[in-house]
Amino acid sequence: MNNSPAVDVKAWIDSRAISPYQWLVLALCSLIILFDGYDAAVMGFIAPALVQDWGLAPAQMGLILGAAMFGVALGALVAGPYSDRLGRKRVLLVSIFCFALFSVMCTFARTPYEMATLRFLTGLGLGAVMPNCVTLVSEYMPERRRGLLITLMYCGFNIGSGAGGFVAAGLLPVGGWKSVLLLGGLCPLVVLPLLVWLLPESALYMVVRNHAQGSIGDILRRMGGVFAAGTRFTLKTPALDRKAQVFKLFSNGYAHGTLMLWLTYFMGLFVIYLLNGWLPTIMRAGGLSLEKAAITAGLFQLGGTLGGLLLGAFPGTTSIFIVLSIPALFAALAIVNHRNAVVAPPLERARRLLEAPIR
Repeated sequence: MNNSPAVDVKAWIDSRAISPYQWLVLALCSLIILFDGYDAAVMGFIAPALVQDWGLAPAQMGLILGAAMFGVALGALVAGPYSDRLGRKRVLLVSIFCFALFSVMCTFARTPYEMATLRFLTGLGLGAVMPNCVTLVSEYMPERRRGLLITLMYCGFNIGSGAGGFVAAGLLPVGGWKSVLLLGGLCPLVVLPLLVWLLPESALYMVVRNHAQGSIGDILRRMGGVFAAGTRFTLKTPALDRKAQVFKLFSNGYAHGTLMLWLTYFMGLFVIYLLNGWLPTIMRAGGLSLEKAAITAGLFQLGGTLGGLLLGAFPGTTSIFIVLSIPALFAALAIVNHRNAVVAPPLERARRLLEAPIR
């Protein structure tokens, strides 16, 4: 019989204050998400310049924008199973390298089809980054603060997307659309060695995969833990049936809630990526300069950061229907308010743009 002291890693994390090392994990994941947000939105910022440079028809630009989104969806689907098998850190680092490398390679594209292919491959990496960052942060944070801190990390996506508009406004007149893509790829590549060094593997994952007890103890000691020699690290969680997990979301009365959450998330992403992709082009068609069109799209993303923080401040007792539906209603009213004198002319010109190829 093993009489060595045992520590439940999850319970230990939940019972303690957040250590500087855990704040470092949060900061690193937020930085990764910031790069992810920049590269996810970058094509929208450079779309007017790319259309002008290559003389693209709207359908061709739509192919390029859509290819990245299909890549994001596929990357997000495969990220979870592979991270459970290979580790959160390993899959996350490979995903960063993937989207950064292909973002750089996009600058060498010569045709819309080459660009669409490269953006699809970029999207694979982008899609795999988000779920792994969320998982890593959630497994390092105490349950009582987890939701708030994941929301805080998510803000990095909006900040990266929003800042991308201002970066594009500064780079487009100097280096053209290629410089905007190049920056989005080079920055994560430069930071990648630092992430290899500083970013830890999930301690919970290491317990589940029976990693060396000493390695698990080393990580927990960085978080302020003090353990006796021979301490065993365990994880007391109920066993999960890994078969048909998705179908369980539609059983035991969960079907309605599952469908509503899926629909809400789908429509939210649909609107975000639609505006990310086409808002600068619409503004450009309305007579704005490339720089001002990029800044307009950037402000849209920065507004999302403020909105997320405000909604995150609502207490847990507030109805989720109110938290989600009222902001969505205001957003819908803002989008359809095409009679506004500032918005209507660009929309009318954009309509003409979509009806005929650009010469």
